[in-house]
Amino acid sequence: MTTTQLFDLTGKTALITGGSRGLGLQIAEALGDAGARLVISSRKAADLETAKAHLEARGVTVDYVAADNGKDEDLLRLADESIAKLGRVDILVNNAGANWGAPAEDYPIEAWDKVMNLNIRSLFVLSQQIAKRSMIPNRYGRIINLASIAGLRGSTGVIAYNTSKGAVVNFTRGLAADWGPHGITVNALAPGWFPSKMTAGTLESKGVDHFANAAPLRRIGDDQDLKGAALLFASDAGKHITGQILAVDGGVSAV
Repeated sequence: MTTTQLFDLTGKTALITGGSRGLGLQIAEALGDAGARLVISSRKAADLETAKAHLEARGVTVDYVAADNGKDEDLLRLADESIAKLGRVDILVNNAGANWGAPAEDYPIEAWDKVMNLNIRSLFVLSQQIAKRSMIPNRYGRIINLASIAGLRGSTGVIAYNTSKGAVVNFTRGLAADWGPHGITVNALAPGWFPSKMTAGTLESKGVDHFANAAPLRRIGDDQDLKGAALLFASDAGKHITGQILAVDGGVSAV
């Protein structure tokens, strides 16, 4: 097998949550360009229609399921419909997430529950459904979780987000240990600052240079920077890598 073939996803299938924009859409581009058939998911059908057209213009075979990952019934339906559309799910990208900013002493309990439910509980529910119904029977799977460098270090004003992403880190390690014998790898990407709807307000208020200057590479992420790492974890190039957390942050976590 050539090195190029190691990264080829022709014949593989992938479900990407939060796949209609931002980091999820970037990962969808990478996996679709490599040959995978996709189902993308997010809450709003209109956003998914736009993303589907964008991906199809690149030559990607893609369908979508509108679902709210904060609701168990939607997660079960998402698993049902994705397996029905794809036949099986080889690659699961758990990208959907949320944030809420407030001082820890005033942090609303309802906001804590919303962030924790979407950022970590939904990962468990959906991963369990896809593994039991597709990956374990097929003895093959690639799960990619979206953590964050916020889960590797402390920062102020986002206590639930930091906590949930720290949980994603150990969830990834634990699931890798549990499901390795079934031929399933489980890894996580830990992005630093990237432009997205979630980060737009902070980047605008503090300025991109504020965050770029804190990184050894003196830049924030762009719309290509997660693609190589995602493809490594999704493909045969990464078949002997599991339980790992890869920071894609311009070196912020190294200093």
